[in-house]
Amino acid sequence: MPTPESPSFLAKKPTVAPTFDGVDYDDNTALKAAQDAVIREQWVRSMMARLVRQELGRCYRREGVNHLARCGVLRERYMELLKEAKIKGYIFEQKNYVPKQ
Repeated sequence: MPTPESPSFLAKKPTVAPTFDGVDYDDNTALKAAQDAVIREQWVRSMMARLVRQELGRCYRREGVNHLARCGVLRERYMELLKEAKIKGYIFEQKNYVPKQ
């Protein structure tokens, strides 16, 4: 596994924003890069929610009857992350993109 500072890691790091702003739909490489960036961002949100859920479960087991008082921060964070945690794909964003004029 390369370290975050290594050249091999930096070469694989995405350079495209997770949106279809400014993407030329005739350029297949740019379109695929935008699609991959959108999917990657959705997976990151989903995995972040999973990590918080696991930590919340550990907190519930560790705290026992006091979990309502001591795990509130994790519970609120998890509820916020659940709103965006579903992986929807890129088709809707791609087909309903309206270019800025």
